[in-house]
Amino acid sequence: MGDRAALHAPGKGPALMQRVCFVLRVKPDRLEEYRERHRNVWPEMQQALRETGWHNYSLFLSDDGLLVGYLETEDFEAAKAGMAQREVNRRWQAEMAPFFENLESGAADTDMRPLDEVFHLD
Repeated sequence: MGDRAALHAPGKGPALMQRVCFVLRVKPDRLEEYRERHRNVWPEMQQALRETGWHNYSLFLSDDGLLVGYLETEDFEAAKAGMAQREVNRRWQAEMAPFFENLESGAADTDMRPLDEVFHLD
């Protein structure tokens, strides 16, 4: 589940960060609305992500619905658990669930399928 890399925070010295990449699939008929929703992610959702350790977080979406996410965090399991405790995340997940194909748990944040990192170039 992602390798650890030494990343330097200005004035704070090195911190061990885990790089995480995951995939999900967005329904083809919901792609444009999914893109629109992410142009306007709620400020309180963005703040919750920051506060729970989601750094350098990006989502990439292909025209066939493949969604690839990337983030850096000190502890991915702790970052997910922190978000699970946030009311804003429960609201966001409930609103976003209908956009995804084949959610076993009913929420994208618990159905993320992390990929194994096989190469990294600094």
